[in-house]
Amino acid sequence: MNDKPSKSSKGGPTLADQVGAKAARKLKARRNPSPVWFGLGMMGLIGWSVVIPTLLGAGIGLWLDARHAGQHSWTLALLVAGLVLGCLNAWHWVAKEDRAMRDEQGDSDE
Repeated sequence: MNDKPSKSSKGGPTLADQVGAKAARKLKARRNPSPVWFGLGMMGLIGWSVVIPTLLGAGIGLWLDARHAGQHSWTLALLVAGLVLGCLNAWHWVAKEDRAMRDEQGDSDE
């Protein structure tokens, strides 16, 4: 008989190839969360990583201004410091996720 795997009449993938590709996609989808939900979750994480330090800086600044009034505004200074700290924190998370996605793509390409 014929030892070669049969191709469809048009030279496209066989039914077994199509089933294998669908199975691989399903396994990958189970391993990785939905990109939409993952993206929304990441936006929330990044948002809170900026908001929390900013609000903490503003709160501590208000407390310091009430206790130790001076020539400069502690509220404004610590608000900006919290914002900078939050942006650095968000940048860290985004860079970490980007590295993880690139590593995963590199593994699947090999």
